[in-house]
Amino acid sequence: MISLGCSKNLIDSEQLLAQLTANDFDVVHEADDPAARIVVINTCGFIHDASQESIDTILQHAKAKENGLIDRVFVMGCLSQRYKDQLTKEIPEIDGIVGVNNQAGLVKMLGGDYRKDLAGERVITTPAHYAYLKISEGCDRKCSFCAIPLIRGRHVSRPSGEILAEARLLARKGVKEIMLIAQDLTYYGLDLYKKQSLAGLLEKLAAIKGLEWIRLHYAYPVSFPHDVLTVMRHHNNICNYLDIPFQHINDNVLKAMRRGIDGKRTYELIDRLRDEIPGLTLRTTLLTGHPGEDVKAYDELLEFVNRVRFDRLGVFAYSEEEGTYAARHYPDIIPLEVKEERVAGIMQIQEKISLEKNQERVGKSYKTLVDRKEAKHYIGRTQSDSPEVDNEVIIHSGHTLKTGEFYDVVIADAAVYDLIGRV
Repeated sequence: MISLGCSKNLIDSEQLLAQLTANDFDVVHEADDPAARIVVINTCGFIHDASQESIDTILQHAKAKENGLIDRVFVMGCLSQRYKDQLTKEIPEIDGIVGVNNQAGLVKMLGGDYRKDLAGERVITTPAHYAYLKISEGCDRKCSFCAIPLIRGRHVSRPSGEILAEARLLARKGVKEIMLIAQDLTYYGLDLYKKQSLAGLLEKLAAIKGLEWIRLHYAYPVSFPHDVLTVMRHHNNICNYLDIPFQHINDNVLKAMRRGIDGKRTYELIDRLRDEIPGLTLRTTLLTGHPGEDVKAYDELLEFVNRVRFDRLGVFAYSEEEGTYAARHYPDIIPLEVKEERVAGIMQIQEKISLEKNQERVGKSYKTLVDRKEAKHYIGRTQSDSPEVDNEVIIHSGHTLKTGEFYDVVIADAAVYDLIGRV
């Protein structure tokens, strides 16, 4: 099983693994040199680079099939949801292909029986002490550049009882940190309960014994539910961490992006978040090179990064995605090299900010979760850091440390994206 793309995709893969395991398949997930004769590729189709990675992975295994190294190749996920007919026609080596939300069809293709009683069950592929928890599927937002609603459909919240049952199961298995994920966390509950219900869900999750860190990913800035901040303040096991992709700050670009917010309200929201949650780690994603982003708008974006000083920041260059509002209405006239220069300009500023913020931590002690051991040291994270995407703490210790345990670590030195400390 090969899983590409985001953590939401990974959960889909983990659910399929549970079904296959229940059907007595011997399954390995992303092994370096598997002896498996059947390969299932869960694809991503969010942006051009991700789609290309998915296509390259399919072609690599189609070639392996031609050479007799494997017997069958199956494809699922976002890319196959969008381009099933094209993939079937252009890569005939694919033995079976399904889109999203059709695990039953794939299990049947593989010769198994889909078990409804296992719906939602997962084989966790992350380290045993943390896991992702999806609270909804799809998206009702109308961002001009995003193909996710075309792929995943309308927003559908999971019932809170189902989410809580899964969280309790994860805790019983030894998971200490859960990352709540959705295309838009703040929309949670509007379809089921006719109101934004993230705060109420967090209250119940925070009461589950064994969950020491609860982390929020992918919140939308428009109509942010401020009762969430009250819950965050009242529960020590909800991390002072919030991931809000702001995308841009220039009013004209935000309007072209159909984000439903302007620069003034963006600044006001950031000020309120930091006022209500002291020490909040604020993570964002930006998009540069969107049609309509002139030099003035880009300079305003640079000023935004300088002024706000985000704790964590990622940036993408705009790529035209077939079927999106932007692709239908705006010509993509900004050259790729200009987009890439703009990405580099933003990251140059952010690297300086990240180093300065990390240096401010030197001499202070932080509760740190150990993720793994590498050579003679350990790698961990503070509550300010999510796995895979954020900073790590390189930990030196004269004693053996346990993976998945918390330790107090004093920071001795700092790099751009890493801290160095000692227990």
